[in-house]
Amino acid sequence: MTAIIGFLNTVFWGYVLIYGLLAVGIFFTLRLKFVQILHFPELFRSVLNAPVEDKSGITPFQALCTSLASRVGTGNLAGVAVALYLGGPGAIFWMWMVALVGMATAYSESTLAQLYKIRDENGQYRGGPAFYIAKGLNAPWAAVLFSLCLILVFGLVFNAVQANSIADAMQGAFGFDKIYVGVALAVLSAVVIFGGISTIARVAEYVVPFMAIAYLLVAIYVLVVNIAEVPAMFALIVKSAFGLEAAGGGIAAAMLNGVKRGLFSNEAGMGSAPNIAAVATPNPHHPSSQGFVQALGVFIDTILICTATAIMILLSQKLVPGSGITGTPLTQEAMTVHIGAAGRYFIAVAIFFFAFTSIIGNYAYAENAMTYLGANGPTGLTILRLGSLAMVIWGAYESVATVFDAADAVMGLMASINLIAIVLLSGTVAKLTADFLAQRKTGTPRFDAAQYPELAGKIDRQIWDEK
Repeated sequence: MTAIIGFLNTVFWGYVLIYGLLAVGIFFTLRLKFVQILHFPELFRSVLNAPVEDKSGITPFQALCTSLASRVGTGNLAGVAVALYLGGPGAIFWMWMVALVGMATAYSESTLAQLYKIRDENGQYRGGPAFYIAKGLNAPWAAVLFSLCLILVFGLVFNAVQANSIADAMQGAFGFDKIYVGVALAVLSAVVIFGGISTIARVAEYVVPFMAIAYLLVAIYVLVVNIAEVPAMFALIVKSAFGLEAAGGGIAAAMLNGVKRGLFSNEAGMGSAPNIAAVATPNPHHPSSQGFVQALGVFIDTILICTATAIMILLSQKLVPGSGITGTPLTQEAMTVHIGAAGRYFIAVAIFFFAFTSIIGNYAYAENAMTYLGANGPTGLTILRLGSLAMVIWGAYESVATVFDAADAVMGLMASINLIAIVLLSGTVAKLTADFLAQRKTGTPRFDAAQYPELAGKIDRQIWDEK
């Protein structure tokens, strides 16, 4: 079994997804005419517009924060350190590049999720890749497979991974026993997830901006204090990215590790964030609006937060190839250089917030998948919630590599299904984008389902025809 899982991970993450995610990002960037760059202000406008009063959905800002809750995890701290250690400073340059094209992928999958969303029996918006796969491609079997993968990976196993990171950090910094950390984390998570997606969105709305701003402020402080060294640092990043700096890991290592870290961190194309994008009430009333919101999520995750970690590590001079110090310990060592002994505790607290919000964000995705499977009744959701909490406790004190590797293989299958789907539906995305931008030139865009006869019977006209 271990050999089979290892083979699948090699195929998915060594070849199919690394090249597939990057290729799809470039494809959408070109097909949508660099929409994420040329219309960059729209990313902020779609979030900052006054929310529409709609009890069926959450606000675009809440959707952004909930997706960031899942995107911004321990990988933004430990993962960036590993990328720099293995790929050299140039890895951060390739992280930037993959984020820029990944924004187009995130835009596309979330636009589709908005378009094909439904109202469940409680009157709440639901949607995501399972819905556009089933309705847009008439492939319900693939939608069921996708949903099962999502529930297994995001609803269960990944929560154990995040809990394990929190427990390690709390034990290392404060000496807390891992099992007690797991129980406390499960109780805290239960308070949030038993409230459903609306409660998760409200918590994320407050916690995510706090944790992101606090982390970025520390990075800004480090930049200001070391301002004289900043130009040389950025020059090193660019030179190392193209193998022009001896201190780097070579262009191949820099590119491979930068691309991997960027893709794993921002999740663009994975099919995860669209599950919360579909729950939002967009303003303007157009599917593309929420696509821009989620493109902003990729920008914040990688261009801002991952870069903040990289900057603090590079300016600390603690990045020493071959030293064996990488991951969280490297990030902690860097922080102690900048803010003293408090740096170790700061990183432990940051890991707690980043990982905890990932747990509640991941669960929100799984709840949408349960809706597609028709298992979102009280019994089904209670089983999912208890399962998620059990994995939090288990993950806090156990780290079974085979289980985590199996989750990576399942996520590889899930992401592959989503990538194929969004490429096949790219014509719809292109038409929606052109429609939105044309309307933006003359006023406020509004989706008119009558202009899309090819979607008859595939989307909920009542949702889009409402004033």
